[in-house]
Amino acid sequence: MPDTPLLHPVDEHEQLHTPLRGRDFLSMRDLTREEILATLDRAIRMKADPLKFSTALRGQTLAMIFEKPSLRTRVSFDVGIAQLGGHAIELSGDVSLGRRESLHDVAKNLERMVQAIMVRTFAHENLERLAEYCAVPVINGLTDFSHPCQAMADYLTLLELKGRVEGLTLAYVGDGNNVANSLMFGAALLGVHIRVGAPAGYEPLPDVVDWVKAHAPRSGASCLVTRDPDEAVRGADAVYTDVWASMGQEAEAEARKRVFAPFRVDGRLMGLAKPDAVFMHCLPAHRDDEVTSEVLDSPQSVVFHQAENRLHAQKALMFALMR
Repeated sequence: MPDTPLLHPVDEHEQLHTPLRGRDFLSMRDLTREEILATLDRAIRMKADPLKFSTALRGQTLAMIFEKPSLRTRVSFDVGIAQLGGHAIELSGDVSLGRRESLHDVAKNLERMVQAIMVRTFAHENLERLAEYCAVPVINGLTDFSHPCQAMADYLTLLELKGRVEGLTLAYVGDGNNVANSLMFGAALLGVHIRVGAPAGYEPLPDVVDWVKAHAPRSGASCLVTRDPDEAVRGADAVYTDVWASMGQEAEAEARKRVFAPFRVDGRLMGLAKPDAVFMHCLPAHRDDEVTSEVLDSPQSVVFHQAENRLHAQKALMFALMR
């Protein structure tokens, strides 16, 4: 693994105030390039010296609302704030956003008792409305449109393994879903060449592609959306995929298997990438559907490195947002 230089010099005692303090994190588009890089830099320092930050959020409480099941999101946020000296409270069975109690009233109650709210839900619109009403930071743990915490962990992983993100080529193969959206937004901001290979009717939303193509030239990035998985992967530094049917799409699973079968990441497809390319997946993976076990368990696979980096990236985000 190459040495990863710090992206910004840091005061030994860390500044009490950061440019992100008090802001929401609903999408990668909420941050500038400089803010993303500064957050990744802090995540690297936290990972290397966790004790230095062990009281950073002492006395702070994070409310966690889960309307979708979770392994990595739940554990990484709960462990992460504990390692920063704070506390998490899970409200999954007590809050039904917009049903048992209005989003406005949920926000107004929580903002008086906690210092931030993390939400993992279905409709992105509900998250936006909660953030509009709430005076404390709201963090997107996953919605149907965006998964920015995952993208932060993914770019942290690439930075550690490749020594840089700018100029890399990232191939995403499969459903143009929330993970693809967040990777694309991050690529446009960070100068990453993003290629998305998706079957007809499953491409990223036109509005997402338009935003990425409009912002990519500023960072030196580029964006290609293709229906040919080989074109997407050829010569890539990293190959990324996700499940073909996300939570809430279980009824479509069998039909999607037929549509997405040519987009399975197997040894042949992975072989079109650079010899030192890494394989990435946000997990959970459906073995031998979107990716073969041969690839998932290969030395090129960094999926558990990504999973661990959810912890470090989110600690850096909470530190910046909540202090």
